[in-house]
Amino acid sequence: MKQFLTPVLVVGLLLLASATTQAQGPGSGGPRPGATAVPIDGGASLLLAAGAAYGLRRLRTTK
Repeated sequence: MKQFLTPVLVVGLLLLASATTQAQGPGSGGPRPGATAVPIDGGASLLLAAGAAYGLRRLRTTK
């Protein structure tokens, strides 16, 4: 019974929390002309490649 009750309580709490949240107000409308945009993809792809290399290394050393 406990194995069934725990997910039901978690889902119930998430639904209760989502019902009480509010959306954010309108923002500034985006970046201003002439503002410098920062690319996010460069660092994320390097972190992803480093994580894959580390995972492969760990797999090879454990076997």
